[in-house]
Amino acid sequence: MLTFDKKYFFLAFLLFVIEVVIAVFARDSFVRPYVGDYLVVILIYCAVRTVLKASVWKVALGVLLFSFLIETLQYFHIVNRLGLENNIVARTVIGYGFEWEDFVAYTLGMLTVLAFENKKLYYRNKSNA
Repeated sequence: MLTFDKKYFFLAFLLFVIEVVIAVFARDSFVRPYVGDYLVVILIYCAVRTVLKASVWKVALGVLLFSFLIETLQYFHIVNRLGLENNIVARTVIGYGFEWEDFVAYTLGMLTVLAFENKKLYYRNKSNA
């Protein structure tokens, strides 16, 4: 069901700003590759939840599978195959470097989402009891 959730919109916007700052300023071997990947799945989850009222588990699984698909496409050099190797936006959004560790970062990001959502549901149910 379509909706607009201001809380998720704010979180998605905040995470987007953080991701842009990481992309522009981080030139290291940890924050840019791993923290950025960890946060991007949370960003996508919040963006989806901004406009779609659906099960936490369904959205989380969908986002995780989507991120795995993108990483797999990176393995097959999709940016080059699409002729976008000189497009900085495509290289940044789609990515161009396959890393097995990214699967771990995506999974940890989704586990964080599930932990926060579960805690939120726990406190909501506890207050209704």
